[in-house]
Amino acid sequence: MKIQVTGEIANREIVAVGRGIREFARLRKIYGPGRWRKLKGFATVRLADGSIVKAELHWSEAHGIGKKELKIKRLLD
Repeated sequence: MKIQVTGEIANREIVAVGRGIREFARLRKIYGPGRWRKLKGFATVRLADGSIVKAELHWSEAHGIGKKELKIKRLLD
């Protein structure tokens, strides 16, 4: 699903760090070494059909590499 974050991501929270991330080896292999963190937060997003909704987002990021694999975990009312 193609999404576009329209606002700032609020209530950022670290879910896992380093080897605590299930996909740690794959992240290092694809994007390179770094201090990998899995995070979650809430934001307003525009979906592929043009609708705008609030959603819980999950993503992985590392210093110097940035946000990767941003996905919607659930839509909020």
